[in-house]
Amino acid sequence: MSDRLTMQDPRDQYPKPPFPLQPQAVPGKASRMEPVPDHGETSYQGSGKLKGRKALITGGDSGIGRAAAIAYAREGADVAIAYLPAEQADADEVIRLIEAEGRKALALPGDVTDESWCRELVAKTVDTLGGLDILVINAGRQQNRKDISQVTTEDFDKTLKTNLYALHWIAQAAVPHLPAGAAVITTASIQAYEPSAILLDYATTKAGIVAYTKALAKQLLKKGIRANVVAPGPFWTPLQSSGGQPPEKVTEFGTESAYGRPGQPVEIAPVYVLLASQEASFISGEVYGVTGGAGVA
Repeated sequence: MSDRLTMQDPRDQYPKPPFPLQPQAVPGKASRMEPVPDHGETSYQGSGKLKGRKALITGGDSGIGRAAAIAYAREGADVAIAYLPAEQADADEVIRLIEAEGRKALALPGDVTDESWCRELVAKTVDTLGGLDILVINAGRQQNRKDISQVTTEDFDKTLKTNLYALHWIAQAAVPHLPAGAAVITTASIQAYEPSAILLDYATTKAGIVAYTKALAKQLLKKGIRANVVAPGPFWTPLQSSGGQPPEKVTEFGTESAYGRPGQPVEIAPVYVLLASQEASFISGEVYGVTGGAGVA
């Protein structure tokens, strides 16, 4: 693991391709990746920025959601994580890390393509944590398809329900519980701006997330609630090795970035912390790109 606080050349701070061939079945597990992603398990150090806050993070078992969950707990927040039941092993590790910080943790296994579950997971969070003031809607589905003819109705429907419908259902259920000063953070992608040919449905949803969140931000600011988007570039998460990219592309994943490597989830966690914190009081309706130099436009 890299020492994030020591000044160093960021291009060489984390592993570079080539990586081993490592296809996984959906939804993929972080523990089976080589190298194992750095979510901040040993490298993230908190400073009390979110003391006493209550957060819900979807897709909190691995990848960017896991990094945010670890960071939030180390910044003083109680954290609920939502994830698929098949991801229980990864989720158990996150729950232990949250509790190790002396914070309350809530595990929420279920499928966000189910509207009733989306509403229930919000209610359970509010009941168990005693409120909700940070909402991170991050769970996503990404499956590459080489040609439009291969994007089935089932594919399109499941990607939209996971990435967009769930966003709406969860936000709609959560907003009545959010007090002034609360924060909503969604996860889009550079794919919203520079879509890959093989990610037709995924890129479409990520552009939708940007538009939805910007519109929502205009509504919520009237209640004193901020909403922002994080748009990652290539990050080393199970989303890639479980069908998000063709297996052969995973071995070279990140070479297209200016860094010559993918980002590690811990490298994006501070952005989620900032946007959740009171330090971001004048930030709403914005898109924060963390793309390894590619930018968003």
